[in-house]
Amino acid sequence: MADITLDGLGKTFGPVVAVESLNLQIRTGSVTAFLGPNGAGKTTTMRMVLGLVRPTTGRALIGGLCYADLPSPRRTVGAVLGPDGFHVGRTGRDHLRVIARACAFPDRRVDDVLDLVELSDAARRRVGTYSLGMRQRLGLAAALLGDPEVLITDEPANGLDPEGIAWLRRFLRASADAGRTVLVSSHLLAEVARTADRIVVISEGRLRFDGDLTELAGPAGMHDADDLENAFLRLTAGAAS
Repeated sequence: MADITLDGLGKTFGPVVAVESLNLQIRTGSVTAFLGPNGAGKTTTMRMVLGLVRPTTGRALIGGLCYADLPSPRRTVGAVLGPDGFHVGRTGRDHLRVIARACAFPDRRVDDVLDLVELSDAARRRVGTYSLGMRQRLGLAAALLGDPEVLITDEPANGLDPEGIAWLRRFLRASADAGRTVLVSSHLLAEVARTADRIVVISEGRLRFDGDLTELAGPAGMHDADDLENAFLRLTAGAAS
């Protein structure tokens, strides 16, 4: 399986520093939570990993290669950057069939991933009738068509009800246990505490923390979601001061 390496990764937009010299190793077989307030640089970082934004400095590697150099990108990395990008008049199954045929994936993968994200019963419905949470699941299904080694998701819990969030937690855990490298951005800190093996916090484009929950808790320890919230706020407030 492939890991993700950020080597001095940075991006500026004119005078604005969006991401500044990030150095990270995202390991296989684990769920890494990517946390930060709005505007912290999370989405820009993910888009650089996926080759959608050109870095100003450094590089982002997947399995030792830049995304553009991967011989079969969709078999290496699957990404969900939002619940949009669907033709609302197509059924869920047809949406996946279009992608599968464009990427030369066998048609059987469509039914496989629909089962995996528990959308089989809604596969013949038009995407325009899907809830936001169902579109999130459809995006995950599309990302998994190539059975990738890496899964990258940006705020995947948006639009999910409590049952859907519990499902997502099991899904991400199972993906990591299967050996995938899982990178997920989120602002739902309580969920991070129940899902992630590792937590990365950035603010103002800079790395503020990289470790597990035990390290984040510090000497006082961590007992509930409020403790995690307070630890996160201390990190990001310190960045702004």
